[in-house]
Amino acid sequence: MPLNAYLTLGVAACFAILILLAGGAVLLRKRQNRRGGSIRDLLDLADRLEADLKTCRSGLQQAHAVMSLNPDLPAASEQDARHAVDAGLRALLQQRLWIRDRAPAASQHELDETATSMRDARDRLQPLLRALDQAQADLNSAMREQIRRESDS
Repeated sequence: MPLNAYLTLGVAACFAILILLAGGAVLLRKRQNRRGGSIRDLLDLADRLEADLKTCRSGLQQAHAVMSLNPDLPAASEQDARHAVDAGLRALLQQRLWIRDRAPAASQHELDETATSMRDARDRLQPLLRALDQAQADLNSAMREQIRRESDS
C-alpha cells in the first residue's frame, strides 16, 4: 500500500474518532442539561407545593377564626386540620432534604419519579384548596347574613 493510502486511512480514522468524541460530548451535555432541568423542576415543584400548603393552612386558620366567632356554625376539628397541614410540610421538608442530598447522584428515573410524586400531591391538594376557598366564601356570606339579621333586630 502506498504511503498516501496509509495517510488517508489514518486521517479518516482520526476524523471518525473526532466525530464519535463530539457526538459523545453532545450526548453527555444533553444528559447533564436534562438532569439540571429535572433538579430545577423538583425545586420549583417543592416551592409551589409549599406555597399551596401554606395557603391551605392560612385558609384553615381564617375559617376556624370565623367559626369560633359564631357558635351557630358547626365546629370543625382545627387541631386535625393543623396536624394534616403540618404533616404535609414535614413530608415536603423530607423531599427537600432528598433533593439536596440525593438528587445530584440520583438516576434520571428517580428524579422523574420524585417529580411525578410531587405533581400528584399538588394535583390532590388543588381540589381541597378550591373547596376551602368555597367554604371561606360560604362562611363570609353566613357571617354577613348574621350581621344583617342582628342589625335588623
